[in-house]
Amino acid sequence: MNNYILIADDNIEIIKILKPYIEKAGFTVVFALDGEGALSKFKQYNPNLILLDIMMPIKDGIEVCTKIREQSNTPIIMITAKSEDADKILGLNSGADDYIVKPFSPGEVVARIHAVLRRISIPENNKLSLIKYPPLEIDIDNYSVKLNNKSINLTKKEIEVLWMLSSSPNKIVSRNDLLDNIWGMDYFGDPRTVDTHIKRIRAKLALAGQYNWDIKTIWGIGYKFEVEDV
Repeated sequence: MNNYILIADDNIEIIKILKPYIEKAGFTVVFALDGEGALSKFKQYNPNLILLDIMMPIKDGIEVCTKIREQSNTPIIMITAKSEDADKILGLNSGADDYIVKPFSPGEVVARIHAVLRRISIPENNKLSLIKYPPLEIDIDNYSVKLNNKSINLTKKEIEVLWMLSSSPNKIVSRNDLLDNIWGMDYFGDPRTVDTHIKRIRAKLALAGQYNWDIKTIWGIGYKFEVEDV
C-alpha cells in the first residue's frame, strides 16, 4: 500500500503549513493547485487520502470529489472556508468522508487523517463480508452492491450504511450507532447526514416494498433492515 496524502488547495501557504505536519506523521505529501491537477495527481499517485478544498480554479472540490467517487472509494476530507450547513451537507453528499473548516490547526488535520483512515478499515475478524438477501448482494471486501445481478452505484459511505444495517437483520440501529461506527466518534458534522444517506440508498435501490426485505425508519431512534422469515 502506498503512503501518499494528496493536498488539493489553490493556497500554496496552506500546503506549506500542512506539509511538515503530515510528513512527520509518516506520509509523503503530493499537492495540486487546481481541480484538474488534483484529478491528475490522484491518478498518478493513488493516494491513501485526499485533503480537498472546495473553492479551487478550473474544477471545484465538489466536482473533483464527485469524479473521484465515480471510480474510487479513496477517503476524502474537505478543507474549506465555507462553514454553512448546506455546504457541509453538499460536500458530504458528494462523497466526502469528513469536513474541516478554515481556520484549523495542523494537528487537528493530522488527527482527522488518522481517524478517517482507521474508520475505512473493516475489522479483519468480521467474517460477514458477503451478505445476500436475494436479489440483493453486498460485498464489503470489494465495496460492491448488486441488485438483480446489476451493479448499483453506491458511494463508499452508502455501502457501509447498507452493510451495517443488513448485517444485523431485524435489529434497530440508532443514528448514533451508525455515526459512531461509520463516521467515527470524533465526527463533527450534521447527524442528519445519516438520514440523507438512507434516502439515497432507498432511491438507488428503487425500494417500493417489492422484496421480502426493506429499510424501515424507526421514528425517533434510527433504522432497521427488516427481513421476513429470518
